[in-house]
Amino acid sequence: MKYFVWVSFVWGLCACNNERIQNKKESTITSEEQSLKTALQLNPDSFLLVQNLSVFYANKENYDASLKTVNDAIKRDSANPYLWDLYAMIAIQKADTVGALSALEKAVQLFPDPQYIISLGSLYAQTKNPLALEMADALLIGSKAKAEKEAYFIKGLYYSFNNEKEKAIPFFDKCIALNYTFMNAYMEKGLALYDLKKYQQAADILEKAVTIQNNFSQGYYYLGQCYEKLNRTNEAIDAYNTAIIRDPEYVEAAEALNRLGVK
Repeated sequence: MKYFVWVSFVWGLCACNNERIQNKKESTITSEEQSLKTALQLNPDSFLLVQNLSVFYANKENYDASLKTVNDAIKRDSANPYLWDLYAMIAIQKADTVGALSALEKAVQLFPDPQYIISLGSLYAQTKNPLALEMADALLIGSKAKAEKEAYFIKGLYYSFNNEKEKAIPFFDKCIALNYTFMNAYMEKGLALYDLKKYQQAADILEKAVTIQNNFSQGYYYLGQCYEKLNRTNEAIDAYNTAIIRDPEYVEAAEALNRLGVK
């Protein structure tokens, strides 16, 4: 009985402390939000303050408030391409592809900066829109953009998402030839080979990727997927564990370990 009372008392004490900590945390968040809002009200034309407040909301996964912050700024300055680009980035986090495309198209229309074209081309590619190829060609023609590898990556991405994996792989190879540390190209090539059921080749390219960049958590995760297909279970477990070491919040890697009976 005394043991039960003691446990109850400690639990109650911890609960009170946790409540105080939570209240303090919420108070800090509220204070930070109010501080950002006040600063923006005093300087409504500051892009940096708009960005800070919108990112604050986005980090809290309050995407509606984040987008509203940017949209209010756009109403004041609709010719600012940076605001449209910011809106697109948040819309992508919200999984609003249509809104992101519309915003990026506006940004490119206002100021055809290579970075905006790369973002728009990549999103076109992932939505299977052939305009992706036009964006890639624009980057290749504009030598001053210095975005050759990004242009080839967009082309590879477009063909990969359109299930033309064999056609996509040479473009990823071109990316790697231009920049051997371009991890996204390794990953997309690995995924394309995986989808073609060429598991050993996929594992080979991903092994190379994680050797070049040993903190590449996605590379380890997809390498684990390849090892599973090759019935190399212990190596798959090691790959998933490494992915989690590199990124402790890698949910898919944790789920894969759980599926393999590793707690």
